[in-house]
Amino acid sequence: MTNEQTAERQPRAQRADARRNREKVLTASRRQFARCGLEAQIDEIARDAGVGVGTVYRHFPTKEDLLQALADARFEGLAQAGREALEVEDPWDGFVQFMTYGARVMVEDRALSEAMDQRPELCGSAADKVDMLSVTGAVVARAKASGQLRADIVAEDVPSLIMGLGRSARANDGRPSMPWDKHLSIILAGLKAAQNE
Repeated sequence: MTNEQTAERQPRAQRADARRNREKVLTASRRQFARCGLEAQIDEIARDAGVGVGTVYRHFPTKEDLLQALADARFEGLAQAGREALEVEDPWDGFVQFMTYGARVMVEDRALSEAMDQRPELCGSAADKVDMLSVTGAVVARAKASGQLRADIVAEDVPSLIMGLGRSARANDGRPSMPWDKHLSIILAGLKAAQNE
């Protein structure tokens, strides 16, 4: 192997190693932020990821950058869930599937739940990147057109409803006053169009 080939292989190996470390940091961050919310500490994230604190900061110079990366990933998942909901044959079932996905994410990801309340600019940026409002609007419009969703519901109502569910799940030191899926079923019952609409 020539020196040139060796030099070419080393940067590739370094890039692959850097990608693996970035994924380790993101995975550990999801765990730590889900457990501790926005109070999660970088040194705990590094320890959980099995990397040095310097490695975390190389990939994410500030805690804000790390939170933004996590929010971006969550909203990519939400947008994908919306697109999948549009493929469900029954529009109401698609709407319910979409709401259930959003509620589960909000309850399981304490950091996202807190960020939507306390750091709306992070979530707003992540939502804009995936055109979340348009995706949500399409799911809502389809369910309304089928006559199954209340006519007065608009896309902007969905994040407010999901945020409310997230707040409830965080009440009483993280112990919800009722199971999140029961809470969601009550919300959905209120969203269902009356028979005479």
